[in-house]
Amino acid sequence: MDNVAVLGAGSWGTALAIVLADNGHNVSLWGRREDQVNEINNDHKNEKYLPGVELPENIQATTQLKECVKEADTIVLVTPTKAMREVLGQLKKELSSPVTIVHASKGIEPGTYKRISEIIEEELPLSVLDSVVVLSGPSHAEEVSLRQPTTVTVSSVNMKSAEKVQDLFINQNFRVYTNPDVVGVELGGALKNIIALGAGLSDGLGYGDNAKAALITRGLAEIARLGTHMGANPLTFSGLTGIGDLIVTCTSVHSRNWRAGNMLGKGMKLEDVLENMGMVVEGVRTTQAAYELSKREEVEMPITQVLYDVLFNNKGAKQAVDDLMQRSRTHEVEDVSSLKS
Repeated sequence: MDNVAVLGAGSWGTALAIVLADNGHNVSLWGRREDQVNEINNDHKNEKYLPGVELPENIQATTQLKECVKEADTIVLVTPTKAMREVLGQLKKELSSPVTIVHASKGIEPGTYKRISEIIEEELPLSVLDSVVVLSGPSHAEEVSLRQPTTVTVSSVNMKSAEKVQDLFINQNFRVYTNPDVVGVELGGALKNIIALGAGLSDGLGYGDNAKAALITRGLAEIARLGTHMGANPLTFSGLTGIGDLIVTCTSVHSRNWRAGNMLGKGMKLEDVLENMGMVVEGVRTTQAAYELSKREEVEMPITQVLYDVLFNNKGAKQAVDDLMQRSRTHEVEDVSSLKS
């Protein structure tokens, strides 16, 4: 039995806390709002994020970060990318001995283009950081909280740490694989949110399955193109954190990024979409970061390009799809084989 701190009491953080609690671990869940923490502790519910789900009694919530992490052997970070450095800055003050950090957030930081594991290693000194493990894969929080079958991947440069985290989470409903390719796992999890925005936009425009299949397939090609350029193993993108996460995020109404894209396709403005969502849509910031990174690295990412124009340059959704369809002709097989170069 381990003591695990989960930082982030949204839908995904709470769902992972449920998995850990089901496995018999002592789980401390950190949230910012007193009313939410009281609801978790007194009613064993988190209605805003997981309505109708009863939480195990061995999940104890707190608004005090120091209280949350004081006895933790492992800390699970489930905070939005934009808040990651702020949370790590607070966390650094509360740690006195090395801990394993598991991050289950998906994004790339605009401006620095850093993956989350790189941000963690930059912000936390080696004196308190035992190892960093990434948890990613096709996993809607709503389904995980209902104990529906789910498979994910954990990745670390330290495979013993990855296997430790695998043992921490794995159970009959939540199957966990390991993968040593940290770059591929993180980039697959982050970049698929861009393609999910595109899939939602296509659906919002009233296009059919043909268009969505094309977006998913060509989206995977450009994810893999950038990923392998940055040093990832191309096989990772055919696995759970590549095509698996891409499928689930592009085809489900549970997906925040799909829902945001769907509203954009129906003509809503970005600021209105984000206000309507009421939750972080990681794909928006990731589109900006990936677009800028692709330009710096001279990697072609046409879907990311047009979505960037929709989000930040006021391009119309239909015009964006027309631009994709009217690109110069190319060869699919040559495009795929170029990933090896």
